[in-house]
Parts: sequence; C-alpha cells; structure tokens
Amino acid sequence: MTILCVRFQLPPMYEAALPELLGLLEEFTPVVEALPPDAALADLRGAERYFGRSAVELASVVRVRALARYGVDCAIGAGPGPMLARVALRAARPGVTCAVPEDAVAEFLADRPVAALPGVGAATARTLDEYGLDTLGRVATAPLSTLQRLIGAKAGRELREKASGIDRGRVVPNAVSRSLTTERAFGIDELDPDRHRRALLSAAEEIGARLRAVEKVCRTLTLTVRYADRSAITRSRTLKEPTAHSAALTRAAYGMYEALGLQRARVRALALRAEGLTPAEEASYQLTFDPVDEKARRIEEVADRARARFGPRAVMPGALAA
Repeated sequence: MTILCVRFQLPPMYEAALPELLGLLEEFTPVVEALPPDAALADLRGAERYFGRSAVELASVVRVRALARYGVDCAIGAGPGPMLARVALRAARPGVTCAVPEDAVAEFLADRPVAALPGVGAATARTLDEYGLDTLGRVATAPLSTLQRLIGAKAGRELREKASGIDRGRVVPNAVSRSLTTERAFGIDELDPDRHRRALLSAAEEIGARLRAVEKVCRTLTLTVRYADRSAITRSRTLKEPTAHSAALTRAAYGMYEALGLQRARVRALALRAEGLTPAEEASYQLTFDPVDEKARRIEEVADRARARFGPRAVMPGALAA
C-alpha cells in the first residue's frame, strides 16, 4: 500500500487551513494532489523506502501531527493506487486508517456497493442495480458486453476494470484544480431563511468572480449545508450550460436550497462548490435576447474590473443580483 487518501475533519470556519494541512503530507513526499475542499492524495512510495515505514505507519504520524499542530483529526484510506485509496477512505472513520491489502483487493471490493467507486453517480448505480449488479463483485464477474450495453462501451470497460481492482490512476502533484469552493459560516447557528439566502447569494457571486478571473466555467454546482449538530447534507445540480455567470449560479444555489425544504433548521455554515471546470473559450452558450440578462453580464464585467483594481471588497455582496 503506497497511496494515502486523507480527509481532514475541518470545522466549517477553518476550511481555509487546507493548504497548511497539505504541508503535513509534503513533509513526507512532494507527490501530493489536493482534493478540495478537505482532502488530498499522497504517493508515499519514496517515503516508505526513505523512512523505513509502511504507508499505514506514516498515516499514523500524519494524524498525530495534524492533531498536535492544528487540533484537526483525519480519516485516512490507504491502497495500492489512488482509486483504491479513495474507496478505502469511504470505509474509514476519524482516528482509524482503513487499508486495502495488496493481495486481497478483490475481496475488499466484492461486497461494496457500486456507488463506492469514485466517479460512479447515482444514475449509473440505479441502472446497474435494476439488473442485479448492485455490488462491485457482481460487476467484476458480469460479461463485459452486458456492462457496455447498459452504460456504454468505454464506461463499461472502465467500470469493470475498477470493480476488478485494476487501478490505472496516479497522483498528480500540483494538479490544476477541477473545482472551486467557498463557504459562508455563521457566527451563531442560524435559523433565518433570509440570512441563508443572503449567504448563498454572496457565495455564488464569489464563485462567479473567481471563475471569471481564471477564465473558466463550471458544469456542476454543489451545495453543502452544515448543521449545528455537525451533520451535513450535500446536493448537486448540473447546470443547463457551463457558466461563470453569477446570476445563473445564484439561481441554481437557491433551487437546491429550496428543494431541501428546511424548516427551523439550525444552520452553521453553507458551502458552494463549482465542479467540472473547463476553459471559458471552449464552452458553448445558448444565445439570449433577454435585456435583463445582458445588463447583468455587463454589470459583472464592470464589477470584475473594480475588483481587479481595488480588491475583492470593492463590490458589496448582492450588488450583482439579477
């Protein structure tokens, strides 16, 4: 086992500490890939030889240092490859490292649900479940032609390989982020839906501005609501078209929030994550003749220039609401 997947148990108001926590992993290896907002992959092949310890033993050192320096616990998965380490992480709990034995990968995966594989969404899992392919063991032994007929040629081949424990992934240090995250934490547990919506408006405007600054658009927006009892719920929405338009992001965030039907919920923090980032020049857009939408986009351009010249606080939250 040479790959660790670490998820830091960060309180909402301290998620900005992730870069410092990644430094703990970089004390052992330069091959560290951030998985925002709170996780990372680390390739410890060189570290195992250098320190004369296994990846699981080094994981214990990382956990102790995270607790001692930052007061942050972490859940850690270990495996022969990145995909297997991420699967192991899902079975791990804070304070414990879950390891996939290199000589027992098939046994480890066999009884796990198909959705335990990274990249397998709810729709794919439901399709496979309808045909009795509800565990990775059953997927691994299913005829390749059956899987390809159900989910497509390339996806079927890749799924069967992963379910069989074939992990072709690698840890990419300093990889370009495929997501952007921002969070709004409340000073006290907040019950007021109007304050929730204002926080979402501010977060969506920040995400939009950051996307436009790096000339990217996102395809998916994810909302995470953290409650007073430290539980959380996450919802994702695929946008009608890739966008960095703050008004479109705000509408999507409001839609997910309203679909939760929260009543008297004590909310500690709200987070938005833009995923599926692609260069803006590669995205296609549906033409619009809505003068309100065009006006909002022109206002965004002016606001972005103001931020670039005077700093991020040059535009008040809510100023771009459409």
